[in-house]
Amino acid sequence: MWKRWRIRIMLFLAVLGPGFITANVDNDSGGILTYSQAGAQYGYTLLWTMIPITLALIVVQEMCARMGVVTGKGLSDLIREEFGLRVTVVMMVLLVVVNFTNVITEFIGIAGSLRLFHVSRFISVPICATIVWFLAVRGDYKRVEKVFLVASVVYIAYIFAGVLSQPSWHDALLATVQMPPKTAWTSDYIYMAIGVVGTTIAPWMQFYLQSSIVEKGVRVKDYAASRIDVIVGSFFTDIVAWFIVVACAATLFVHGMGAIQVPADAADAMRPLAGNYAFILFAFGLFNASLFAASILPLSTAYTVCEGLGLESGVDKSFKEAPIFYWLYTLLIVGGAIAVIALPDSQLVSMAILSQVLNGILLPVVIVLMLILINRKDLMGEYVNSRFFNVIAWATSLIVIGLNVALIFAHH
Repeated sequence: MWKRWRIRIMLFLAVLGPGFITANVDNDSGGILTYSQAGAQYGYTLLWTMIPITLALIVVQEMCARMGVVTGKGLSDLIREEFGLRVTVVMMVLLVVVNFTNVITEFIGIAGSLRLFHVSRFISVPICATIVWFLAVRGDYKRVEKVFLVASVVYIAYIFAGVLSQPSWHDALLATVQMPPKTAWTSDYIYMAIGVVGTTIAPWMQFYLQSSIVEKGVRVKDYAASRIDVIVGSFFTDIVAWFIVVACAATLFVHGMGAIQVPADAADAMRPLAGNYAFILFAFGLFNASLFAASILPLSTAYTVCEGLGLESGVDKSFKEAPIFYWLYTLLIVGGAIAVIALPDSQLVSMAILSQVLNGILLPVVIVLMLILINRKDLMGEYVNSRFFNVIAWATSLIVIGLNVALIFAHH
């Protein structure tokens, strides 16, 4: 009995990585700022989104993992083969634009977290941009993945910050299972809800996860362990997200602080209310998350675009072998860093939340393309979607489209 369990655990640890890392990168600077803002501005009233979002995240990520394992191809590769170059190019352009705003957000997080320790963004952003660039260009995937897995564990800091902020557990748990009153549904609230969905199930994550599974060479027989990796990662991510909302609702919202202007506000405002430990954990968590995602996001974008257009890509290739891959990666990092140095302080958080809302707008397009692909018998064989998965995935796209439409009408 123990031997069988030991084999299972070893198998799981061997496959652990893509799903867990992808889900956790999702709690990047944009995610943390969006969840913090949700808690600071609306208290516990957005917590109801967490359960359906977790279910949707598991389904969408599992679909990607399954497509990667069965076809041995990345998502943008499949999109090019099945939908043609025109659709692929449009998709890639949209993804680069949305991801560029996400990269800017990671550097906003780096600048904001280090500012709490009195480091100017004119120093922190260029130094961290250089570190991030070297990590991917000079490191190999195995080493980089180990660094990222360790970084993922640091997210536990947010759970501690949430507990230290002494929330009303009763109110928080009630808000998690109860819909908010009709009066809550203002255009700002809907905008925030789209941001929460967009940051939790970001479009780029699907491309990244599928590429990672293909690059890691996960085979159909190891697939069960890979599936657990995705599920564990999704749960862990959303538990962290729940605690970030709760921590900010219990400190900032309760004391009438309202909206956060700069990233550091969330941590700074916690200091008198939840003590120094919560402040340090929050600040350190924000720095870790931003640096972590600033390395993965541009990498994922460069992978996706090169794969979609049939160009050489991969950190295992040299600059000569994959020039477009490295140039795109470099431009995203340099552009993101310059944008943050140039942006005025007052626009940093609104920029971060806008990037997550753009994720939410692009998300249904990606899910619909995935659904068409994964239900193709000739592509997936016996591994096509079950009816349950189809219902959840279609419902996710329709709900997000509904929120986007509601937002347009609410603004008019």
